[in-house]
Amino acid sequence: MKKKILIVGGGTAGTMTANNLAKKLMPEIDRGEIEITLISNSKNHYYRPGAMYVAFGKSEGYEFVRDQRSLLMSEINFEIQEATEIDTKNNFVKAKSGKKFEYDFLVLATGCEAAPDRIPGLSEGGDWFYTYEGATKLAKKFHNITKGRVLVTVNFPKTPNIPHQCGIAPVETTIMLHDFLTQRGVRENIEILYTYPTHAQSVTNGLFLQEPTSKVLPAVFDGAGIKHRTGFTLSKVDAKKKIAYSAEGEEIEFDILMSTPPFIATKFIRESGLSQALDNEGWLPTDKKTLKVKGLSNVYTLGDVVDLPVSKAGGTIHNQTDVVADNIASELRHGYPTENYDGLVIAIAQMGLSCGMPLWYNYEEDVQPTPCSKLGSFVRKGFNKGIYWAAARGMV
Repeated sequence: MKKKILIVGGGTAGTMTANNLAKKLMPEIDRGEIEITLISNSKNHYYRPGAMYVAFGKSEGYEFVRDQRSLLMSEINFEIQEATEIDTKNNFVKAKSGKKFEYDFLVLATGCEAAPDRIPGLSEGGDWFYTYEGATKLAKKFHNITKGRVLVTVNFPKTPNIPHQCGIAPVETTIMLHDFLTQRGVRENIEILYTYPTHAQSVTNGLFLQEPTSKVLPAVFDGAGIKHRTGFTLSKVDAKKKIAYSAEGEEIEFDILMSTPPFIATKFIRESGLSQALDNEGWLPTDKKTLKVKGLSNVYTLGDVVDLPVSKAGGTIHNQTDVVADNIASELRHGYPTENYDGLVIAIAQMGLSCGMPLWYNYEEDVQPTPCSKLGSFVRKGFNKGIYWAAARGMV
């Protein structure tokens, strides 16, 4: 009987994994023994990190959108369907249309989403660069501001040891903002204040979620005239008065509030009954090595929906997808998984408009800051504009 692999989610994780599986299982697919199906609630595929460049007028955004079908190998079935229900006992996922998708192996690659409404007043008084819509709004404000204060805030999930989406992004955009305002000739009239919550994953009263980088950042910010403050956990925003309040009892006025909002799993996952994360955040309980959903022998997960203490970013997914694809292929062929994920994350941080910093870390070793260079920025931008689409197709 033909084996069915179902992938839910058409983002980076789902697309890469589908293509990698198709390549690894091509002999079985050709013999009609295996079929791979990917379902997504959108016909488009969005390169999410591109939104950051929109916020500073370095992109219009359309460059980072592709037709989802065009990114998938022809051997992969693709349907635009919104998953609404999962039955792990009877091995099927039900869509909003009523259609059921049966599976022998399931990959949950549904990502996460911004939830600014979880902080009173943030939706009305704050801005964020994690979505194209939000980044476009920020771009207009950054192009018009001539004096005042830009306040940067960062929020972490309530579930312990879970990062927000793309941990380095608040640092990247803060330094990019400095460069952008300098280019506009208004930097001396605008204060940039970067704040960080008291508790940030494994760090307390720091400026980043890992200790080595947290120790380096004060000198980096001081060199750019960026003010910084620890122990500011955003708790509410007064949009009319333009005041941000912290859980620690502090209040800060702002002209623009550039915030990393709360993040949660998608509604489909939050209502699946698979997660025990705090505050109904929906993170999937994930085996840190095999990337299986704990307690489910034929369900894998990767990317932004997992409860692992590694960055929710593309540089993580690139190293997770091979583990998931190899393990499913091995289980189908031999009856057991063969690969383990070591927590590896590799990326280049955009530390300003023309400087890129290579970084990597894993479960055992925190990220170690490396020299920032124009070459690094060139590689990062080259990845954004071309290499990513090859990676999504499973070619890199």
